[in-house]
Amino acid sequence: MRERLPPRGRVERALDAFVTENRLTLAVVAPLVGACSMIAGAKGYLPAAIAFSPVALVAGTLMLRLPLAAGLAPLFDRRAAGALGGLCAYSYAIEYVGTTTGWPYGEFAYGVELGPMLAGVPLALPLFFVPLVVNAFLLTVLLLGPRADDPRVRLPAVVLLVVGIDGVLDPGAVALGFWAYADGGVYYGVPLSNYAGWVLSASVAAFALDRAFDYERLRARLEACAFALDDLVSFVLLWGLVNLAFANWLPVLGALALVAALWRTERFDVALEWPVRGRPWR
Repeated sequence: MRERLPPRGRVERALDAFVTENRLTLAVVAPLVGACSMIAGAKGYLPAAIAFSPVALVAGTLMLRLPLAAGLAPLFDRRAAGALGGLCAYSYAIEYVGTTTGWPYGEFAYGVELGPMLAGVPLALPLFFVPLVVNAFLLTVLLLGPRADDPRVRLPAVVLLVVGIDGVLDPGAVALGFWAYADGGVYYGVPLSNYAGWVLSASVAAFALDRAFDYERLRARLEACAFALDDLVSFVLLWGLVNLAFANWLPVLGALALVAALWRTERFDVALEWPVRGRPWR
């Protein structure tokens, strides 16, 4: 059975080709459709069973993650598997502690099942948590340029960017009813303790990612792969629109800041252009 599987390089090329051919759908159309569906569900225009179907949420998230997966696939080895596996384990552990004790994010509870749940924690949690940090890591490398070569510079920058990205995500998720904090919070229903908790989790994740991949190979792949940050483009469009629908103006400004960062690194092109068959995206 194993011998019938295509070689790894062939799989990677096929995944690259699929993402390249479907960049607009994955990075722009899908998140806009998802955002409109969830907004309609939260406002009562669409049945919650449809708008917040656990299967649809997980399947849709998997689809949006394809560009990131394709971008990192050539770099994935045992070292990366070990580090990312440890990061997934951390995400489960810290989320379980958070839902049962309120530390470190603040006391909260899920209002929507984000796929199958185990002990109050979504089984698909790493699918939501890990890409957020990876996207921040990749964008930091591009934004800082040669300054990112120094881990004493890039790792704190990654942590700050992760917290900033969650400043867009959490208010939108609270507005949709994905989760709620017991005592609310000063930032669109999100307590400041949440961001203190994210400083901890982002620090752990940034350190793990720095150990997961060879930095020089990562930078080379990032510079060669035009769609590596398309997952972040889809994030900005989805959560920017959600926050706009609920008049969460500071998170909207945060989303626009991410757009500016992506624009500066020339990674927002997919949101502005229709792909042309045969065009060298990479």
